[in-house]
Amino acid sequence: MHSPTPPLTDPSVGRGRRLLWPAVAIGGATAYAVIAHLVNPYEAGNYPTCPWLAVTGTYCPGCGTLRATHSLTEGNLVEALQRNPLTVFAFVVMALGFLRWTRRQWRGEQRMTAAPAWLLYALFWAIIAFWVGRNIPGWTWLSPA
Repeated sequence: MHSPTPPLTDPSVGRGRRLLWPAVAIGGATAYAVIAHLVNPYEAGNYPTCPWLAVTGTYCPGCGTLRATHSLTEGNLVEALQRNPLTVFAFVVMALGFLRWTRRQWRGEQRMTAAPAWLLYALFWAIIAFWVGRNIPGWTWLSPA
């Protein structure tokens, strides 16, 4: 069975205007990647310590994100996964979502509905499980160090 085509947005809005926000998003993502590549997070003093780590001495779900991004910009996937596997997974999901969003904007299709509640709860609990798991003594395979 073929699913119906989503209705089009306001036809008076041109393609260039519809693609403005995707262009802003890709510009911001590119700027982040360039900065993470040029300002090496492996060199002490280039970035501040994670506030959560400084206060609690434990790793947050985002600890290692800059180092993972830096490693990805250098083409080192294995090192990126060692620094923060959740970040690498999130980048893949965000890239796929960005492509889907941009395609809809290009075609002039209306916005899709929000993610289902079960998916949001699963994401929340996956982040919590990752957070707890990377702080279990002996589980160094999840730590960003």
